[in-house]
Amino acid sequence: MREIVFDTETTGLSFSGGDRMVEIGCVEMVNRVETGRTFHAYYHPERDMPVEAFNVHGLSQAFLADKPRFGEGVADLLDFVGDAPMIAHNASFDFSFLNGELVKCGRPIIHLNRMIDTLQIARSRHPGAKHSLDALCSRFGIDRSHRVLHGALLDAQLLAQVYVELLGGRQIGLGLLSERTVTAATPVVAPAPRVVRQPRVFTVSEGDLAAHAAFMKGIKDPIWGAVASG
Repeated sequence: MREIVFDTETTGLSFSGGDRMVEIGCVEMVNRVETGRTFHAYYHPERDMPVEAFNVHGLSQAFLADKPRFGEGVADLLDFVGDAPMIAHNASFDFSFLNGELVKCGRPIIHLNRMIDTLQIARSRHPGAKHSLDALCSRFGIDRSHRVLHGALLDAQLLAQVYVELLGGRQIGLGLLSERTVTAATPVVAPAPRVVRQPRVFTVSEGDLAAHAAFMKGIKDPIWGAVASG
């Protein structure tokens, strides 16, 4: 199964309020294993960069000045994503910006039935705990020491590791059912009954015993004799 883990950086918290997406990073996974294929792009926001947003991701208006508008690079993004499910942390936020940008440039939106939210998974698995990306990396022992500022591709790569851990860790897919999902319609085959065999009975003839005794008498200075006498 192919999935895309992604993250976005923006100028603020609300696309409908005038904020824009300025960066996206995507990581391809097949059967919950990273393939090494990624997609990363910066976009010109067509507006200023609020200082609050700059302090989060460090992307200045000057840095983004020569980057393409979203609509100019959207085809490459959509080609990479394809029809795969898309995984994000607090996914409704990222989807609101991604779909907002798609609508703005006249493209169909990505349907929400493709959305997988790792924040919801984390809340259901670990109620009452902290569920930020940093907190989940700490919980699962994922190295984030190189994460000084938020970055879409780096955060997507970290989230891909978190996603696997939330679903059971690296052992998923190694069970007897592998990637199959057990449902009411999935036949479960019982193990074959264990065959218990009766123990075999061996007998020794009088001739064999006599031959063995004669052989033992022919051994000079046996070590077991010295042990017995000691």
